[in-house]
Amino acid sequence: MANQTLDMWVVYNRPRDYPDHFVVRRWIIGLVPGEPVPDGSFYLGSTLEEVRRAIPPHLVRLERDPNDEPQIIECWI
Repeated sequence: MANQTLDMWVVYNRPRDYPDHFVVRRWIIGLVPGEPVPDGSFYLGSTLEEVRRAIPPHLVRLERDPNDEPQIIECWI
């Protein structure tokens, strides 16, 4: 069976590296067992709606987990 991966897009509010922006970053699940891996793709925006437009259609929104970093707003898979 071939290795399967899943894309996860994480939306951040003012992360440390972009403190004046909303950011959405793509992570890959399944490349490393048990560890999401960032793929380097990201989009900046001045509003939450702006960065949400960069997320591919037909994904499902997940609420943030209480254990997430405080800058994380939501995830999409």
